[in-house]
Amino acid sequence: MKTLDELQSLIQQAVEQLKYPSQPPDLYEPIGYILSLGGKRLRPALLLMACDIFGGDVDKAVKAALAIEVFHNFTLMHDDIMDKAPLRRGQVTVHERWNQNVAILAGDAMMVEANKLMLQVPDPILRTVMDIFNDTATGVCEGQQFDMSFESRDRVGADEYINMIRLKTAVLLGGALKIGALIGGADQKDAALLYTFGEQLGIAFQLQDDILDVYGDPDKFGKQVGGDIISNKKTYLLIKAQELATGENADALNNWLNDTNADAQQKVAGVTGIYNDLQIRQQAEQAMQTYATEAFNALNAINLPDDRKQYLRGFADSLLVREY
Repeated sequence: MKTLDELQSLIQQAVEQLKYPSQPPDLYEPIGYILSLGGKRLRPALLLMACDIFGGDVDKAVKAALAIEVFHNFTLMHDDIMDKAPLRRGQVTVHERWNQNVAILAGDAMMVEANKLMLQVPDPILRTVMDIFNDTATGVCEGQQFDMSFESRDRVGADEYINMIRLKTAVLLGGALKIGALIGGADQKDAALLYTFGEQLGIAFQLQDDILDVYGDPDKFGKQVGGDIISNKKTYLLIKAQELATGENADALNNWLNDTNADAQQKVAGVTGIYNDLQIRQQAEQAMQTYATEAFNALNAINLPDDRKQYLRGFADSLLVREY
């Protein structure tokens, strides 16, 4: 079996070999540009890994894996427009380098190209795979809309938040794994279990990301600690704090959220102190562990030798063991 690094390298080579028409340049050049910005290529690599552990031919799954990667980058291109983001992976975003209309249309074309790639899976499983892919794509769009809608709301429930991250982040992991498993020859039961593994793992990973934003080591976490607090982003930690805070803690939390002139470092320290008083970190870690356990339970139930499942178990462990 191939290692994750080998599968990521295979995807990178395939991405570099993608060819698009030269005309009109403002439609196709942005596609090549955003795909050239790199990234870990984890989602398509997981599709290949799922195919591999079931004994399938990885080369026959590359087009489907590319479809996942092109689709993922399409969502990033449109997300950047909605977020008014100036940079993506350290480089100028498509809508800043060209303009917003170009980014919208190029993103639309990427969705079409992703479907064309996915249509190249073997005919016997084509309908099933396209149903999974389309359901996944719809779910990601639903998750993004929920996320945007939350921005204008004062309160969001924890269950609502979990469903949002499930749709926005986790279903794409699950969908990629399920499609790869089917290409590799898995039956419907095992493919469904692998979907559950990916979905639950994706939720656990996002909860961990929320925790790390407050409690992580910035050198190991890879980005500014406290950024979510500074921007009033509705994370699991903030949502639970709003739910549980009473008295002085509730008043202080509301003051920090409504003070547009607050010093950033003081705000991070103040809100973190409230989280500590309410034991929010422990609750978030417990929730993260609950979803991680569900993921591993699904993986354990798959009808494969343990040595094959160990590849995915190792990936999950590496994903969820990020130093604080």
